[in-house]
Amino acid sequence: MPSPLHFAAYGAGLLLTLCACARLTPRAWWRRPNARALGVLAGGSVAVGAALLALFGPPQLAPTGAPENGTASASAADAPTAGARYRVVDALNLRAAGGVDGERLLVVPAGSRVTATGRRDGDWWQVRTRLYGAPVEGWASSLWLRRADERQPP
Repeated sequence: MPSPLHFAAYGAGLLLTLCACARLTPRAWWRRPNARALGVLAGGSVAVGAALLALFGPPQLAPTGAPENGTASASAADAPTAGARYRVVDALNLRAAGGVDGERLLVVPAGSRVTATGRRDGDWWQVRTRLYGAPVEGWASSLWLRRADERQPP
């Protein structure tokens, strides 16, 4: 339900739009009511009113559970479960350490399956797989992994 602040902001938006229209548009536009004039008044009132609310309205509260500094927090649902299987979306660099600075061990082809060890470092998960007949363990960006049971887009 709109608060009195909303009514005041949009009312002020209407007044400011009327003043701007009187100064910035030809007088002939306003001799008879028409759709153009109504559109200009409605659009200007909404735009100016929304801007006034953004500038002078009450501060927006962060959703509960979100950190105040604006960064995303890692929840338990985001963490890899040890033994969970994932599918590689695109060619994936398997690294010796988490991060792009870690030495690249090898490239895991798209469509391969990997198993999470449960360890993570931000968006980097430690995974193991079997490639070319040999077991390999390394760190992979979770952005390139999808749950094995997740449906592939068509």
